[in-house]
Amino acid sequence: MLNIAIRAARNAGDLIQRSSENVSQLTISKKSKNDFVSEVDYMAEQEIIQVIKYAYPDHSILAEESGEHKGNEYTWVIDPLDGTANFLHGYPQYAVSIALKHKGKTEVGVVYDPLRDELFTAEKGGGAALNNRRIRVSRQTDLSTALLGTGFPFKYPQHLDAYMSMFKALTPTTAGIRRAGSAALDLAYLATGRLDGFWELGLKEWDFAAGILLVQEAGGVVTDFSFNDNFVQSGNIITGNPKMHQAIYQAIEPYVTEQLK
Repeated sequence: MLNIAIRAARNAGDLIQRSSENVSQLTISKKSKNDFVSEVDYMAEQEIIQVIKYAYPDHSILAEESGEHKGNEYTWVIDPLDGTANFLHGYPQYAVSIALKHKGKTEVGVVYDPLRDELFTAEKGGGAALNNRRIRVSRQTDLSTALLGTGFPFKYPQHLDAYMSMFKALTPTTAGIRRAGSAALDLAYLATGRLDGFWELGLKEWDFAAGILLVQEAGGVVTDFSFNDNFVQSGNIITGNPKMHQAIYQAIEPYVTEQLK
């Protein structure tokens, strides 16, 4: 199943890269404020689904653009192009994200960066890898020398004040905070130690399903803003190695509203 996920991700990545040469000619539509979708998103998603369905015709699918495809207890969670706005502007930070869940538990995760040909993979209980080399989260435990990743809640302006309070609490106590625009890649980078911690609110499952397995298999901890594991329902996540996760949680906890718990 991991091989099928890899094949689907690489096929989609090849399609995305070919399309990157003609972005100005693409058909682009707006799903909501600041949330865009292009024909490349649809084509890449169909390519992924075609590969999966050929191998496993009875499996279920949850995909960002085409929604839910009913099947058996196996569910593939797909984001064909995480970072569409980046892609459309030629900003080099986007990826394909594919995860496989069995009875609600994530078993396989793949995040593929076609620009850098970086393939992040994880299997439950089997560890995480970057281009077949084992990866681990960083050992950084001090916020003052930590590089964190985040994402702005542009779809949820009602949470912007709470988010900005979290941002203000963390900014002066860290070595830096990065907002690159692809949660899937942010989580993959955390799994391989390029980021020391990460937090974001309002994500969808296809944004993080593969990335969270990467982090967990690389030795990281993932929770929601209440220190529980309801992040699939809330879309709010804090992650890092155990001590870094604790430090981020303690810093932002005073600003977590009831709506974010």
